[in-house]
Amino acid sequence: MHYISTRGHPERRTFREILLEGLAPDGGLYVPEVYPRLDDATLDRWRGLSYPVLAFEILSLYIDDIPPADLKAICAKTYRPEVFGTARIAPVRTLESGLHVAELSNGPTLAFKDMAMQLLGNLLEYELARRGEELNILGATSGDTGSAAEYAMRGKKGIRVFMMSPHGRMSAFQQAQMFSLQDDNIHNIAIEGVFDDCQDIVKAVSGDADFKRRHRIGAVNSINWARLVAQVVYYFSAYFQVTEENSSEVDFAVPSGNFGNVCAGHVARMMGLPISRLVIATNENDVLDEFLRTGVYRVRGRADTYETSSPSMDISKASNLERFVFDLLGRDASRTRSLFDDQLRESGSFDLSGDPAFGKAADHFGFRSGKSTHADRLQTIRDAWHRFNAVIDPHTADGVKVAREHSVSDVPMIVLETALPVKFAETIREALGREPAPPQRFDGIEGLPRRFKLLSADAQTVKTYIAETLQAC
Repeated sequence: MHYISTRGHPERRTFREILLEGLAPDGGLYVPEVYPRLDDATLDRWRGLSYPVLAFEILSLYIDDIPPADLKAICAKTYRPEVFGTARIAPVRTLESGLHVAELSNGPTLAFKDMAMQLLGNLLEYELARRGEELNILGATSGDTGSAAEYAMRGKKGIRVFMMSPHGRMSAFQQAQMFSLQDDNIHNIAIEGVFDDCQDIVKAVSGDADFKRRHRIGAVNSINWARLVAQVVYYFSAYFQVTEENSSEVDFAVPSGNFGNVCAGHVARMMGLPISRLVIATNENDVLDEFLRTGVYRVRGRADTYETSSPSMDISKASNLERFVFDLLGRDASRTRSLFDDQLRESGSFDLSGDPAFGKAADHFGFRSGKSTHADRLQTIRDAWHRFNAVIDPHTADGVKVAREHSVSDVPMIVLETALPVKFAETIREALGREPAPPQRFDGIEGLPRRFKLLSADAQTVKTYIAETLQAC
């Protein structure tokens, strides 16, 4: 399997070659040359497999330059009950007839990001040991990616993490999870700005080839293909749990801001998993909903990026959308480059409403979308508690609300859980008048000492900090 850039760079790369990188040399995102297509016999064979074995089977289709025995051992090491709290790893529970929730938040940081980040940490450790090299990871988080990356990488030999987050815009629990870590290889950077500023800095640093080479900079955000392909696994796992035969179709509702989680669903669907529709749920920062409704992709500025009660989706620049648009345009790298490089840089938007290809977003690729507000969130959380005795976090509530708007009789709808409610206690208190119970291992975490560096939203300032920190190591 080889990987190519969405913007047409001529070099074809292997999985191990792109594992330690973020963007392609031309600023594009890596995608497989082709999506493997599955037949009924393969789906039948995969039914009933344990999660780590299913992960190995799927990842093997995309990773052919790691010996199978080694990849199988990495999957077994990653997806253990001791790490994820249950042998199923990602069990599905039923809220009501036809409406299910895939529980993806039982990992170390109580968020779905653990599902991929734990694997990525083990893959990176394996590859760096093989090469005898070190890697300095630069990442951006709106809340859950940061803690998932840091808990996956803490203490790992040859890896340092520099994680940027928007200052004051995460929940108190999210801040405590990250900033209370005292490991020598973890460096938290609070940026005076919004998440999109953090994400822009990651791209700017990744685009500085000389700095990236000299300081061994890598990425763990969902621009990293390894993270995205790891998320494909739980779409298959959830499908097998709610269906009995391959002729059955399902819908997925996915809370999404950066398009990474739902892009994994797109990949699963392209592989032949019987997904009828992929329903994107946004919050008040509805860039993705606007694009899928109108064909206009319009990046919002800092002043127009709202601080909401589902903060992990407070994003107005969806990095992974480029991968889908590349497929939408028939894998036309020249047009993709024109949209995401030229037009976005010049005007901050592009318009596909008049392009015949745009109609395929729904008709051929199955995408739908909807928006949820703070009031919707509170009502959905209350409804889940009163009707099902279930406490759901605000992002999952966004997913449930939009899922109900798009539900179709006789087609199961699976909502992908984002996090456990304790990470967003303030909103749960407002909705239910009660505190969500934290797992025992996190008792008192918000009172622990914190360590982070406050920096301006400037790529050069961040590069200087990284260089000085590495020099002092």
